[in-house]
Amino acid sequence: MLIDVDDCQLVLVDYQARLMPSIHEAGWVLANAVRLGKVARLLDVPVWGTEENPAGLGENAPEVRALCERTLAKMSFSACADGLVEWLRPAPARQGGNARSLPKHLQKAAPQAEDGRGTVVIAGCETHVCLLQTALELLEAEFDVVVVTDACGSRTERNRDAAFDRLAGAGAELVTTEMVAFEWLRSADHPDFKAVLQLVR
Repeated sequence: MLIDVDDCQLVLVDYQARLMPSIHEAGWVLANAVRLGKVARLLDVPVWGTEENPAGLGENAPEVRALCERTLAKMSFSACADGLVEWLRPAPARQGGNARSLPKHLQKAAPQAEDGRGTVVIAGCETHVCLLQTALELLEAEFDVVVVTDACGSRTERNRDAAFDRLAGAGAELVTTEMVAFEWLRSADHPDFKAVLQLVR
């Protein structure tokens, strides 16, 4: 099944100043995260960031932070434990008025959350720790999870690849930055095709 741009949110996990120098192929990983975030912003996909213990590990790289609507500071390895799910799935607005003022069959249903985007495209560091635990808990929360492998990193390839194996076994889709970009576009006729092409090349 193709990734639907209108059903997606992007989460960029822990591309932090004191962590990135230890990440295998860090420059490539960070460049793909930035490409992914720029494509998302161009196509109106919400972009969220997370930072693990920012007092100790620093903030995300400025180019990542600038792409995020909000950045969640966390101490838990899974961002879900510190409130990410509430950001991704806002609670329905409360119904106003006196519930007893009308018979039940005439009362309006409570409005649903405005943004029912159920697919989370996620990338980040370290793949086998914060990315893995966040993605697994998003799956448990019944999101469809798409992991962008070339924008993920760990200190070692072995840890990164073991995380990918576990995520695939748990039901996450494993993709690349370009796969996401071109599935979001669907066609060379898309008005943003040329702009996206410039970002991914």
